[in-house]
Amino acid sequence: MPISPGSPTRIASVNATQIHYQLTGPEDQPTLVLSHSLGTDFAMWDPQVAEFPKHFRLLRYDTRGHGQSQVTPGPYTFDVLGRDVLALADHLGIGKFSFCGLSMGGVIGMWLAINASYRLRKVVLCSTAAKIGNADTWNARIEQVRKAGTKSIASATMERWFTPTFRQQHPEAVEQIRRMVENSDKDGYIACCEALREADFRGGLYSIRTPTLVISGTHDPATTPSDGRFISEQIPGARYAELDAAHMNNIERRQEFTKVVLEFLSSQS
Repeated sequence: MPISPGSPTRIASVNATQIHYQLTGPEDQPTLVLSHSLGTDFAMWDPQVAEFPKHFRLLRYDTRGHGQSQVTPGPYTFDVLGRDVLALADHLGIGKFSFCGLSMGGVIGMWLAINASYRLRKVVLCSTAAKIGNADTWNARIEQVRKAGTKSIASATMERWFTPTFRQQHPEAVEQIRRMVENSDKDGYIACCEALREADFRGGLYSIRTPTLVISGTHDPATTPSDGRFISEQIPGARYAELDAAHMNNIERRQEFTKVVLEFLSSQS
């Protein structure tokens, strides 16, 4: 997957692993960390890299087991994945930051907001749920990927992640994400599936005091609008936005997504 233009990418040795990252934007701007979905890498955020660095010092990274980050032995937990973010920020000398995560990245965002709120300015939780799926669903996917690799799930994943209209009108964008999933490391993918299978933050959302924006896709069958509304209703003062998209709303509705995120992050409240 070609890396988008900008600052060079680097590898940081943190939290007993190696994390691939890219840091762009002026050093005197507040930092925004972007966290991608299961089966992709930080290039998933390419639609936002033109605008976000105008307002923030932008840190994109590949989650452990994904992209060019190290694939350590699984299973993973969100305690590990969340501490990877904190360790990377420490490595780069970043104190407080805002965080925007989509799907699995959103679950990492919930972990951070519950366990490390002192490090967060604001958090954006996109296309995610406090409890994604169930053990049977995750176990079936793990078994399929273990037997046939990530390529075997790529087509079905695109059908969940993008609406039929977007798949028809923008096949090149869908193909870019399909290749990410197909090329995702099998062991890293499985290890993150195991983390998602066990994660359940439904009982901890009420404790979040970090200013929060929740974004859902109207047509998302994986993390539905009702999942997003539940999160926003449980977190005191959280805002909720819904876009006319499926799961990957940062791609399918890139302009609206970028606008609503920037408006929230730039607001005084």
